[in-house]
Amino acid sequence: MAPRLDFSVLMGKESKRGGGTPVVVKMENPNYSLVEIDGPDAAFGPGDKSRGKNAKQVKWVLLLKAHRAVGCVAWLAGLFWALLGTIKKRLFFREGVTVATEKLGKGKLVLRVIRVFLVTSLVILGFEVAAYLKGWHYIEASAAAEYLHRIPMAAPNLLHMFYVAWLNFRADYIAPTIMGLSNFCVALFLVQSVDRLVLCLGCLWIKFRGIKPEIRGGDPFKSPDIEALDYKCPMVLVQIPMCNEREVYDQSISAVCQLDWPKDRILIQVLDDSSDEEIQWLIRGEVDKWRQKGVNIIYRHRLLRTGYKAGNLNSAMGCDYVKDYEFVAIFDADFQPNPDFLKLTVPHFKDNPELGLVQARWSFVNKDENLLTRLQNINLCFHFEVEQQVNGVFMNFFGFNGTAGVWRIKALEESGGWLERTTVEDMDIAVRAHLNGWKFIFLNDVKVLCELPESYEAYRKQQHRWHSGPMQLFRLCLPAIITSKIALWKKANLIFLFFLLRKLILPFYSFTLFCIILPLTMFVPEAELPLWVICYVPIVMSFMNIVPAPKSFPFIVPYLLFENTMSVTKFNAMVSGLFQLGSSYEWVVTKKAGRSSESDLLAAAERESKTSTVQPQLHRGSSESEIGQLSLLKEKAEAALKPKKKVNKLYRKELALAFLLLTASVRSLLSAQGVHFYFLLFQGVTFLLVGLDLIGEQMS
Repeated sequence: MAPRLDFSVLMGKESKRGGGTPVVVKMENPNYSLVEIDGPDAAFGPGDKSRGKNAKQVKWVLLLKAHRAVGCVAWLAGLFWALLGTIKKRLFFREGVTVATEKLGKGKLVLRVIRVFLVTSLVILGFEVAAYLKGWHYIEASAAAEYLHRIPMAAPNLLHMFYVAWLNFRADYIAPTIMGLSNFCVALFLVQSVDRLVLCLGCLWIKFRGIKPEIRGGDPFKSPDIEALDYKCPMVLVQIPMCNEREVYDQSISAVCQLDWPKDRILIQVLDDSSDEEIQWLIRGEVDKWRQKGVNIIYRHRLLRTGYKAGNLNSAMGCDYVKDYEFVAIFDADFQPNPDFLKLTVPHFKDNPELGLVQARWSFVNKDENLLTRLQNINLCFHFEVEQQVNGVFMNFFGFNGTAGVWRIKALEESGGWLERTTVEDMDIAVRAHLNGWKFIFLNDVKVLCELPESYEAYRKQQHRWHSGPMQLFRLCLPAIITSKIALWKKANLIFLFFLLRKLILPFYSFTLFCIILPLTMFVPEAELPLWVICYVPIVMSFMNIVPAPKSFPFIVPYLLFENTMSVTKFNAMVSGLFQLGSSYEWVVTKKAGRSSESDLLAAAERESKTSTVQPQLHRGSSESEIGQLSLLKEKAEAALKPKKKVNKLYRKELALAFLLLTASVRSLLSAQGVHFYFLLFQGVTFLLVGLDLIGEQMS
């Protein structure tokens, strides 16, 4: 018969049960005590355990623990089921799913290396799990050898002998190699972190001292002599290069045509390289519309599209009338400058004959569109406000951004003009102009509205071009930098900081350290990375990157994981550009969505309402057939902009690295490495989401 238990014993008081008679106990000055129960046995002391436990108390404790466990399992199962449902919906219920591949066989080099590491890690993981189940985990090579000698020779354990041989080989050969490479990457990581820290300190100094580029002799547009204003305005050429920009061509043309500058001292060139005849007709119609409004604008179309954007700009600069102009402003097709852009930039050239470039900052109309655009905004805000502003103030040099800038035409001509030898013609002309002694100014307060790529496919192609081109340029410009007549410290800045540290070392160590070495250290515990390399320093660096965009602080963890994910694309582009592999010379126009800000839409509606009475006169000189053709093309353009079925892509390098990191996270469980496990798990999931094209908008 089970013994009766009385709760009064636990309270230190004895009481007798009455025959069903209720007893009321009044406690004066009660003193309560809370005890944390970690398990079913935690509520009982040693003496209580000997006397037995109360069945109801044990039952409630077990029920609470079971409820907590079931809730946790249900949450994980729901999350996993939602992820599987999303993958199934994207992959099996949509047509047009394609696999992103490299065009040339040499471009698959990185993918093959990742596959080798993945297969090797799976084999080692299986072997380690078998050793773990046999109780051989946490065995050092020397201890395992001593244990092996104690085994009777009549019945040797072949698996254990192989395990001991693996431990010896791992400790003697693999671990030193990994440690040497990891120490090298950590050193590069620290050097790059110091450079990032110095840039941030320079930015803080600029903010603290209120340093801004000043106009020599004062701003001419603030002069009280209004009648002499037109004579102070130099001749400015504005170029809008575009290629099949159906979504944004009208926005850029409309914004540029409304620049506040004397009409007889400005000429707008629309440089159309479109291969689609419908888009050509639409752009022609837009140009004709503004020309009939009195804007000095011309349309140019090349029959042979050679040299991509550089060839387009070089062809336009060869026109005879260009010699009459002193400056040239360049805007890509998705850029919308404010009307006062020229008044804020061109005056900086006055009384400053050494100045060759004035660069404005970009602002983004769709920075809050999705997670991908938010993460891009963090990177670009740091690039403009920290990198380019600090280099502009202290070095008078930075890489031209290819758009939203004003060049002195003399500086372009003396530097050799636009060259078609790389896919970063903007950086190419900036480096050559710097070697010729020209100075640059960056205006952080002058912002030009533009658009960020909203799909991972478009962003990936853009980053590939931005990271393969600098390596091409470095190979070509290195002899010219060494033999140039600029100061020695400027040569060192170009070679070691501008090219090597910020263009080559950054993607190299990020990919090698966090995507290759860190997973391998899980299988080679002798080469474990310190915790500060994995956790503390990356978080501090990410924190400094987000400082220029304070509203993005909630995205610091996704930003860190996504930057490591993008290191694969950047490293592959860097290798292809440095060694001329794969598609390093391929130029792909970044896909645009044609976003406009709310203020732009209101302004456009106001302009349309003001010009509605004049609109019938715009095409008075055109024939009815031309008007009908333009209206038909506009209807087709509007139909083309309607939502289409999305196309999903699978990115094999990202998927292979996802499985490698997840495999390493499983191996870290055997070694009880908590921080390593969580980092590898979340990083592997990030690679999986990106590899399945589950971030950003899908391409139409």
